[in-house]
Amino acid sequence: MSAPALTRPTAPPLAEPHAGLPAHAIGRHKSTLEIVTLYVIVLVPFLALAAVVPAVWGWGLSWLDVGLAVGFYYLTLLGVTVGYHRHFTHGSFKAKRPLRLALAAAGSMAIQGPVIQWVADHRRHHAFSDRAGDPHSPWRYGTDLRSLLKGMFHAHLGWLFDRRKTNQERYAPDLLKDGALVTTSKLFVVWAFLSLAAPAVIGGLVTGSWAGAWSAFFWAGLVRVALLHHVTWSINSVCHVVGNRPFVSPGRDRATNFWPLAILSAGESWHNLHHADPTCARHGVLRGQIDISARVIWVFEKLGWAHAVKWPDPVRLAAKRRDAAPAPVAASA
Repeated sequence: MSAPALTRPTAPPLAEPHAGLPAHAIGRHKSTLEIVTLYVIVLVPFLALAAVVPAVWGWGLSWLDVGLAVGFYYLTLLGVTVGYHRHFTHGSFKAKRPLRLALAAAGSMAIQGPVIQWVADHRRHHAFSDRAGDPHSPWRYGTDLRSLLKGMFHAHLGWLFDRRKTNQERYAPDLLKDGALVTTSKLFVVWAFLSLAAPAVIGGLVTGSWAGAWSAFFWAGLVRVALLHHVTWSINSVCHVVGNRPFVSPGRDRATNFWPLAILSAGESWHNLHHADPTCARHGVLRGQIDISARVIWVFEKLGWAHAVKWPDPVRLAAKRRDAAPAPVAASA
């Protein structure tokens, strides 16, 4: 497989991300407590990830830790990719009530913010992709290397600390009408706590020791969250700069496909197709493109838990191809 390409637009740098936005697009400002909490959420798991090597040298890593880390990684990742993203943000499929709320809870356990705020931010990203108003475009400062590096840092995690919040009433009014979902969203702190506590409890019970609980908390809690954070944030940064663009996406949008992240992101790094056809339930539509999230949606559909799934339409996708001879497209999961 060929190496990902760097895509550089020739357009001028973006204006300030809120410039030209209608007043109703921006909600209240983040409080100081919210900003401090963000720092804790971002820095503590990242410091845990940085401590991985000396931790391994010091007291080792058990298969239980690995199993819990992988299990909780994909449970919470799929809560974001299948739940937050494809279901709640883009309506790629309809879910029965228990599954809908379970996806919201699992996504919250990824510790990336309450579901309704996450959806509002992402819908705004699509509305202004890579132009003024996009909350996390890596191209906002310009196209030279220094500006691009600065922009990638902003797109990766810098944007999280912008005190101005996306207006939920403007970008997620449908979700605000769902009382049970609003309650689930407000319980974000509870789901975040469970995300870190559950591995520790399981590790302690299985090993019968505090050491087992601490080891599981470190690996399947902090380290797992840190890895998941940076994989998810890489979709905002890397997947708008590095990779290929087989499909035409609208306007100044620069979303790319970056295959090295396909498995770790459960298919989200097939980002070019997603921006070309946002409601499609499968992002990796070309032959050989692994999309774990689409397969999970397929299983939900077979079990009768999901319906009205928007699988790829070969005719529509062929019209979005950049080349004249489109490659074979997968019609479903």
